[in-house]
Amino acid sequence: MSRTSLDNLPAADRSDVASALRDALLQAEFTADGLLELLGAPAYAALARSETVPALRATRGEGPLEALVRLFLLQQPVPRERLADVLPLPACVESGWLRESGPEGEAGPEGAAGSELAATVDVRPYGGPDGEDWFIVSDLGCAVGGAGGIGSGDEGVVLGVGGASTTLAGITVRTPVASALDLGTGSGIQALHATRHATRVTATDLNARALHITALTLALSGVPAAELAEGSLYAPVGEATYDLIVSNPPFVISPGARLTYRDGGMGGDDLCRTLVQQAGDRLNEGGYAQFLANWQHVDGEEWQERLRSWVPRGCDAWVVQREVQDITQYAELWLRDAGDHRTDPAAYAARYDAWLDEFEERGVRAVGFGWITLRRSEAAAEAPSVVVEEWPHPVEQPLGETVRAHFARVDWLREHDDAALLEASFTLAGEVVQEQVGLPGAEDPEHVVLRQGRGMRRATKVDTVGAGFAGVCDGTLSAGRILDAIAQLMGEEPVVLRDRTPAQIRTLVEQGFLEPVPGGPAA
Repeated sequence: MSRTSLDNLPAADRSDVASALRDALLQAEFTADGLLELLGAPAYAALARSETVPALRATRGEGPLEALVRLFLLQQPVPRERLADVLPLPACVESGWLRESGPEGEAGPEGAAGSELAATVDVRPYGGPDGEDWFIVSDLGCAVGGAGGIGSGDEGVVLGVGGASTTLAGITVRTPVASALDLGTGSGIQALHATRHATRVTATDLNARALHITALTLALSGVPAAELAEGSLYAPVGEATYDLIVSNPPFVISPGARLTYRDGGMGGDDLCRTLVQQAGDRLNEGGYAQFLANWQHVDGEEWQERLRSWVPRGCDAWVVQREVQDITQYAELWLRDAGDHRTDPAAYAARYDAWLDEFEERGVRAVGFGWITLRRSEAAAEAPSVVVEEWPHPVEQPLGETVRAHFARVDWLREHDDAALLEASFTLAGEVVQEQVGLPGAEDPEHVVLRQGRGMRRATKVDTVGAGFAGVCDGTLSAGRILDAIAQLMGEEPVVLRDRTPAQIRTLVEQGFLEPVPGGPAA
């Protein structure tokens, strides 16, 4: 079946059927918690890897939940009589959620005794951040997205929830806003999250099939409908501006667009660059734009400078590179994603060769993956804060509040020169520990490391003064008074310590180790 049209999809304008189907699924405990209890952790985790055998073994029973798992998650035909008391069958068949299927997958007599029914889409339970029971709709066999070896050659295939989807959902700032834009919505997961805190949600996609499936996802999840607009990049929304823009775009850098969900059709990393550069004009003051992206590491160019050049005027930015792959690893990853490793070896080799040719022509030696967050700010027009860093280590999701706090600290540091900083007071962030590194038995450590236990889980080296300063920050004394006390203990001139320490304090504030206390005591 070609997945470039709306054929074989449930009707998106039947909210009554979606509501009845939702009630039936919840009644049967077809939820994230219900699946975990039925399948067990190993089989549940295997589903996320597109491995179905453990789940098939766990659903050999005759209960309603077993039937629904086989029907919607495992795409197995299920006897009509097993579903008769579980789902609103006539409405589901008439509106296209289910279709008649014979024992061998061929159409059987409609409504015939002993006939089987099959799902037309994958419906996967998804737990919301506050315990909501949501459902993500996607094309059959495509529930797990992104480099999972989906193996579909259909151009307009719509994937479900993958690691990239949940990463973006986790880092998104969730403050209440009037308007949110999900650009390149896919199956609608980002729009679904946005309905919790945005009055108006707009979802766009170049793929009309994705917009249709997004409507199904929102309806089946019992949340308000979004405004849907078809088109590329920002074209569908014209000059409209938003308080929040999110996008998990088709960022794969490939020789020719083959799959709509991953290949943007522009050369190199131009799609991600364009998406970021044009976001500034679409943001309201104080608004955030948050993207996942790939970027090229090009010979003779620092990748950090490449990313800085993308940041639009009037925006602060925080870019985090989470992973880097050399060009061979990168090509192999996405060739497997398209299932090319299962095709003719000569065709696979030719496609692999084409990827390497394109990279070599551009001087690309590696590809980076990470997060890009922009924040529109009047102050950024004159003194933008652009932080571009590499942090491949484990973090604690969700990070939305960590992202918001980063930009709040940027504002604070921009408003406080060194004199004002010394008059301020600070507290040590929660779950920060100190590690001393040195040879066993040595009197003094070679260096001291502060390490966060939450959020980004950063680690940073500090000197003896920095460690001592951070250790006594409880909000009761100003930074200047603390440094004066440290100077006295160390036998140093207080003015010298006051001159050389603010830069280190700024770093600790910027990275979230120290938190400014509003209205703290004066020096």
